Amino acid sequence: MKYLNAQIILPDALVKELQAYVQGGYIYVPVVSGQQKRWGEVSGCRRGLEQRNRQIKEEYRRGVTMESLSEKYCLSLYAVRKIIYQK
Repeated sequence: MKYLNAQIILPDALVKELQAYVQGGYIYVPVVSGQQKRWGEVSGCRRGLEQRNRQIKEEYRRGVTMESLSEKYCLSLYAVRKIIYQK
């Protein structure tokens, strides 16, 4: 999460009002309900893992062993099994 300077993004009157409650601290402003993003959606990490998992499943269907996939992708055998058997 990137921190933003309130004096840059908020009107002066609002900054003064906030300073009555918090000075020099951090305030978390939650996302509006229904607009939250899932983990990794903003950074693209989720998309990368989904692509990797599809590739693991495809290689397994082509006959590559779970043990080989575990070594190739630096995952535990348990993690590879979970990926292969997930819906």
